[in-house]
Amino acid sequence: MARRSSARPLIEICVDSVESAIAAEAGGADRVELCQNLFEGGTTPSLGMIETAAKRVRLPVFVIIRPRGADFCYSDHELDVMAKDVAAAKMCGAAGIVTGILRPNGAIDERRMQSLIQCARPLPVTFHRAFDMVPDPMDSLERLITLGVERVLTSGQEKSVLEGSELIQQLVKAAGKRIVVMPGGGITDRNFARIRKLTGASEFHLSASHPVASRMTHRNDRAPMGRELRAPEYGWSATDPDRVRRVVGLAKCP
Repeated sequence: MARRSSARPLIEICVDSVESAIAAEAGGADRVELCQNLFEGGTTPSLGMIETAAKRVRLPVFVIIRPRGADFCYSDHELDVMAKDVAAAKMCGAAGIVTGILRPNGAIDERRMQSLIQCARPLPVTFHRAFDMVPDPMDSLERLITLGVERVLTSGQEKSVLEGSELIQQLVKAAGKRIVVMPGGGITDRNFARIRKLTGASEFHLSASHPVASRMTHRNDRAPMGRELRAPEYGWSATDPDRVRRVVGLAKCP
C-alpha cells in the first residue's frame, strides 16, 4: 500500500463486495468499510466476504457489526450475535470494527458498547452513524472518548454532510486529537472540496459508487426474489475506481 502523506485527509470507501474493495484500492483509497445490505444502511457482511476481501486487498478492512437494519437498540440475543461476529471478523482478517449501540432514549449504551470494544481489542473501533440519532451529540462525543473509541462517523445529524457541516465542524474542534470525527453521508467528488473546507475534518467516508448492470441475459420479472419494496434485481451499485481517484486527487490539494 502506498504511503499516504500526512498533509492530506484519509479517504475511507464504504463497500459491499470484494469487487468494490478491489476498486477502492485501485482508485487510491486508504481504507475500506466492509458491509452488506446498503439498502438498509449496512449490516454485518458474511465471513466469506470478510476473509476474501482481507486477502484480496492490502488496504485495512474495517468491518461493520450490525445485526439488522432499522434502529440501533438491540436485544440481549442480538448483542450476543454481535459479540460473536466481532470475534469472527477478527479471525477472518478485519483490521478494525465499526459498530454502535443506543439505549431506548437515544443515548449511547455505554455498558454494551464497552463489552463490544473489549471483544474488538486490539483492533480500533469506529462508532458508526448511530451517532446521528443521539439527542446530545457533544455529550455523546465525550462519552465515546471516555470509552476509548478511535473515531465516530457522522453526517452531522442531517440527511447529508453538507447539511450537517456546521455541527461536524463543532465536533471536530471539540474532539481535537482525542478522537477522529469522520464525515460521511452524501460526499461525492463534486462536493468533497467544499465539505473538507467547511468541516476541517482529517478523514472522510464515501461510497464513490456507480450503477452496474446485471450480466444476466435471461430474466424473469414475474417472480421477484425480494419483498415488494426492493432494490432493482438486475443491477446494483459498486465502487467506481475513477470516482475514488478523483476524490483522492482532490484530497492531495492543499
